[in-house]
Amino acid sequence: HTQAAAGVAGVIKMVQAMHHGVLPRTLHVDSPSPHIDWSSGAVELLTDAVEWTTDGERPRRAGISAFGASGTNAHLILEQEPEDEVPSATESAVSPVDSLVVPWVLSGRTEAGLRGQAARLAAFVDERTEVSLPDIGWSLATGRAALDHRAVVQAGDRDAAIEALRSLAEGLPSAGVVSGVASGESGRVVFVFPGQGSQWVGMGAGLWESSPVFRERLGECAAALEPLVDWSVVDVVRGLPSAASLDDVVVVQASLWAVMVSLAAVWRSVGVEPGAVIG
Repeated sequence: HTQAAAGVAGVIKMVQAMHHGVLPRTLHVDSPSPHIDWSSGAVELLTDAVEWTTDGERPRRAGISAFGASGTNAHLILEQEPEDEVPSATESAVSPVDSLVVPWVLSGRTEAGLRGQAARLAAFVDERTEVSLPDIGWSLATGRAALDHRAVVQAGDRDAAIEALRSLAEGLPSAGVVSGVASGESGRVVFVFPGQGSQWVGMGAGLWESSPVFRERLGECAAALEPLVDWSVVDVVRGLPSAASLDDVVVVQASLWAVMVSLAAVWRSVGVEPGAVIG
């Protein structure tokens, strides 16, 4: 089982099918199921790949279902990408794409550094008219570090962008500029509990032996489960020969819950406090 990547192969396959305009053959089907009325509706099994035609007005669409080992079901609806050609750099300089409001992110270690970057970028945009505004925005967002002194410039055309950049460079207020200083606070920690499929025999044996915090919290989980089950979660986690089998879904899910709660207690005991817990 591909665990966290489950279902992505089907998404990739369908994206490729849409891109190439081909309906792939239905795999692993020797004969149609007799429990389905294949004569009604538009559902059919494909013994060979066929061309995926459209009427020019409706794009190709497809639904993809994925069924996880733990019983989690997911469904995606995909639609083909637009078929319009991407304009070249020269064409984009005079195309409607430059009329889009594109955010440009700038940053510097100091306020002076931020202003200097704005001045240099204004000169570049004024001189290099063949470079599109979205391309500049993409490069700024993906190719530069995010330093403490930050600003966002928003403009619907080249002249407005240059004007906003010059205002930023001179320290003047502008409707198209938002600036500030990063707080410096680190990101919050989130604990993510996995689902069924991540278990193994003896998955907590080492921590049971070495961590008093883990051992105490696991004991509390065992006490909470004791009135509800006829097996010991401690024995399961330690991987004892007499323990209940992890082939039983109830044993698996209860044991994973106990291990995750105990692991969370270990992390919190060393100062790692979660902002949220999911899973």
